[in-house]
Amino acid sequence: MRMTSKIFSAIPYGFGGKMVEVEGDMNRGLPAFNIVGMANKTINEAKERVRSAIVNSGFSFPDRKVTINLAPADLLKDGSYLDLPIALAVMLISGQLIKADVEKRLFVGELALDGELRPIKGIINIIEVAKKAGIQEVYLPLKNLAQASLIKDIAIYGVNTLQELFLALKKQLVLHCTDEISSGQTERSKPVGPILDHIRGQKVAKRAIEIAITGHHNILISGPPGAGKTLLARAAANLLPTLTPEEKVAITKIYSLAGMTTDDIIEDRPFRSPHHTASATSIIGGGAAAIPGEISLAHKGVLFLDELPEFQRSVLEALRQPLEDRVITISRANRKSAYPADFMLIATMNPCPCGYLGDPTHKCKCTEQQIQSYQKKLSGPLFDRIDMHVGVERVENADLRKQMTDSSDEHCTTKEVIKKAILRQKTRYQRDGFFNASLSSFEVSQKLKMEPAAEKLLADASERLSLSARAYFKAIKVAQTIADLEGASVINANHLAEALTYRKR
Repeated sequence: MRMTSKIFSAIPYGFGGKMVEVEGDMNRGLPAFNIVGMANKTINEAKERVRSAIVNSGFSFPDRKVTINLAPADLLKDGSYLDLPIALAVMLISGQLIKADVEKRLFVGELALDGELRPIKGIINIIEVAKKAGIQEVYLPLKNLAQASLIKDIAIYGVNTLQELFLALKKQLVLHCTDEISSGQTERSKPVGPILDHIRGQKVAKRAIEIAITGHHNILISGPPGAGKTLLARAAANLLPTLTPEEKVAITKIYSLAGMTTDDIIEDRPFRSPHHTASATSIIGGGAAAIPGEISLAHKGVLFLDELPEFQRSVLEALRQPLEDRVITISRANRKSAYPADFMLIATMNPCPCGYLGDPTHKCKCTEQQIQSYQKKLSGPLFDRIDMHVGVERVENADLRKQMTDSSDEHCTTKEVIKKAILRQKTRYQRDGFFNASLSSFEVSQKLKMEPAAEKLLADASERLSLSARAYFKAIKVAQTIADLEGASVINANHLAEALTYRKR
């Protein structure tokens, strides 16, 4: 007698997911176990994992010809996501389960040889596509349950072993559900890492950082070695606002897809600091599986590029499109994946290769040609996409020797001012996570208001500084952020004048 079965599952696909139907067929013939449906080597290896897991869990593997089809057949399947549904399809066609046990349910997970369920990456993608497809219940590895709890309004159950799942489907055991998972975030009483109070001097740079964080503006900090450029960038990360629930889902989703976490929820805004030897693929994303890169891992956080001119030219030029579009599309021969890349860029550089150009206490040893070659590593189009440019000077040794207090008053005050200014942006744009820097040129002219004196100042400065159209609008957006920090509803000449001081080349 010929028997068939069908189990619903899903796999991550780019920043989304795809539903997969695992179909099973068993008939008379020499014992065999075949998997078809454009499965790669990882899934073909599932045959041995599934067979051992079924037998070692106390069930029987049919001594007949078993064929598993993964539909749709034109979708390339990769990874160990389908181990569990394949095992259930085998158990269903062999009569150990019945159709009612698996109806309107989705199953996903990797099986160990003893039947234990191991966590998989990209679980949020799978839950989202299951919910969209109308699936009522999802069964997954217990260690994935915390991340899965971020998706609401769908029943999700965590499973330890294949045997445990069998007993639950037979109503003989109650499984862990996402309702038991607490997803609340506790506010830290004290910031971790550098804060503004730890930075000596650098009043102008601190002000620039405050503006950049408030409006989500990209910023380049230039100065000699030891001036505190890196410290400023790390202190800036502690000024970032708390994640919203939607942002928490998006960031955890990216980190799960990258295989960096399977059981934790990302609670803090990311601060990514790749080394200057990093390749374009590691920064932008890619590889055979088109996985997200550093710019996506920095989504809704900070991408810190220390010593910017030391990065490969190809890497820097690859940043141009995501800096503008806040998304990166990775195209490969067999797939195209789009990942969010709404990050804030904080970059640092020395004024010259030795770092002491213009320093009153150290003589620069670089030739004119070396200086020009070093500074030209940043192309005009890339430089144009950086909203703010600020220079820092070396702090005097006498200031460094002053005793540092344990106070965080400056940092906390600045963070509170930033919080209020971000709330003004949210009220203006009626959107969470949308900042002044996110505005298009059309939206700038529609939503931002300037006093006549500010408009005249901008017109004069645009002609005198030969501002490009992009730099023109960026100056307005930075000026609006300064106005938001002061609680002003209209950009005045003072706001614009300060914004223009951050346009240097």
